[in-house]
Amino acid sequence: MYIDSHCHLDFPDLVGRLDEILHRMQENSVDRALCVSVNLQDFPQVLALAEKHPHLYASVGIHPDYPDVPETTVEELVRLSLHPKIVAIGETGLDYYRLTGDLDWQRERFRIHIRAAVKTQKPLIIHTRSSSEDTIRLMQEEGASQAGGVMHCFTESWEIAEAAMAMGFYISFSGIVTFKSAKALKEVAQKMPLDRMLIETDSPYLAPVPFRGKINEPGYVRYVAEEIARLRQCPVEDIAEATSANFLKLFKIKEGRA
Repeated sequence: MYIDSHCHLDFPDLVGRLDEILHRMQENSVDRALCVSVNLQDFPQVLALAEKHPHLYASVGIHPDYPDVPETTVEELVRLSLHPKIVAIGETGLDYYRLTGDLDWQRERFRIHIRAAVKTQKPLIIHTRSSSEDTIRLMQEEGASQAGGVMHCFTESWEIAEAAMAMGFYISFSGIVTFKSAKALKEVAQKMPLDRMLIETDSPYLAPVPFRGKINEPGYVRYVAEEIARLRQCPVEDIAEATSANFLKLFKIKEGRA
């Protein structure tokens, strides 16, 4: 059994082919997937997917790459997260790669999400790009360890992984780990304790080898697991079992609830 801990099934590249995508999940032994919110305008569609399909779950939050959307509040995130299929707060975090200039609004948005996660005791889904030092600093300042969560689509150094794990966070690997150029990330995957590891697709983005350059989907998460197993020289079943157990533990999902 594999679990895709991060996908965007509501995005245009995927939502129109949902029946096909869900069938391919089944064919590839991908039993569950977490559909991640990136803004509150589209959140109802994300939640609707989780409500309709027992093996899909949802999060609520605003991605740092959305500068021109209304800001949320701790109270609003707490209220929206009360739905039983909402298992996490996010995707949230910092991204200094795409956006420049005064990014105080991004840091304040991140703080609000951390505070909501601490209040609800639901884990955070954290995005960080070209911003790892500030990301870790804000997590520490706001007490993100009280909620825990996952560093999604991890591409940072082992030192950043250690800092996140020290706060109780999991590290999630995407299709990037299958890329030949991702030598440093492959080393992190080799070092990572199995009880702190998740796998994901971040679909429709970042399709793993052998589908690189194509539209990604949750059924392809098994290729992420296979590459990690190759790197660690262990059976792929070990990766599947550990990452699935970690997912259920982190997001407080009962094993029979699918």
